[in-house]
Amino acid sequence: MSYNGQEKCYRNENMDTVESVDKIKTRVIGIDIRVKKTTFAVVDIRGEIVAQDHFSTLDFPDVHDFVAALSERIVALVEENGGYETIRSVGISAPSANLMTGCIENAANLPWKGSVPLAAMLRDRLGLAVALANDAHITALAEKSYGSAHGMKDFIVISISHGGLGSCFFSNGQPHMGYYGFAGEVGHTCVQVNGRQCGCGHKGCLETYCSEAGLVTTVKEVIADIKEPTLLSDLKEFSIGSLIDCCEKGDKGAVEVFHRIGDVLGLGLANYASVLDPEAIILTGDMTAAGKWLLKPMRVSFDEHVFHNIRNKTRILVSILKEGERDVLGASALAWDVKEYSLFK
Repeated sequence: MSYNGQEKCYRNENMDTVESVDKIKTRVIGIDIRVKKTTFAVVDIRGEIVAQDHFSTLDFPDVHDFVAALSERIVALVEENGGYETIRSVGISAPSANLMTGCIENAANLPWKGSVPLAAMLRDRLGLAVALANDAHITALAEKSYGSAHGMKDFIVISISHGGLGSCFFSNGQPHMGYYGFAGEVGHTCVQVNGRQCGCGHKGCLETYCSEAGLVTTVKEVIADIKEPTLLSDLKEFSIGSLIDCCEKGDKGAVEVFHRIGDVLGLGLANYASVLDPEAIILTGDMTAAGKWLLKPMRVSFDEHVFHNIRNKTRILVSILKEGERDVLGASALAWDVKEYSLFK
């Protein structure tokens, strides 16, 4: 057989394609664990979600039962969509997760307390490589891979939701994890001495003012403080959507709620930016739905408090990724980085 200056290939006479010694697995599993809901998906090598499902996190107060249920559902979803042999690895996003240890460590809002070796537990169940990282880290990874931070090297991602306020920052193209893996916990920096009680045990943490839970407390304070009638008093539930509706109707109380939250958030972000000098801050999470009612006072406060040499230079952006897809995509990006392993080879 002549080579003709080209790579030698062997072909099966009954096949049209060149046989390969090793097959490349083209799919991973991305898992997003939140306080209320756990979402898991099969994601292909192009970042397309092949199939997705979810269940209630709160249904499993025992973490062993949670891992068993998650494993069963993943196997079922995989077998219905291409089979187990297509899956390379698994990535997980969770609050208070540590990439270095593979553990969820002392999560303030999840039902499982202490240090939970979730990556090892799921690896033992599935027989696949598993990587676990903090939800804010995963969100930032998704933004860099598929979203607003694509092409950036130095940026901050802030996630504001029911579970709290998380963040991760990239420096020179890499996530900064810190010595013990807890870098970026800006939600637990103090913005008010002896302020609101936080689930972490401290008082005055940023997330007690700027999360959805903090929103409820602020609404109650505004109702008590305001001197004129407000639609807030008639609300049956204090949600972002209901407050936005009140703002659109011109209610001064609702506008004041977002003004107070934006003022504190702007201060916290200004402190963060003054230390890191990022190209951009990218906001994600349910609270961003408040739009101008939150973002305008936040920007005013940010410009007022940020180090003067970077004022008007740091971009503040809102994520372009869908809330229901961002973190499973970020978890899948993490899965591609972990060294491949399988009990079934």
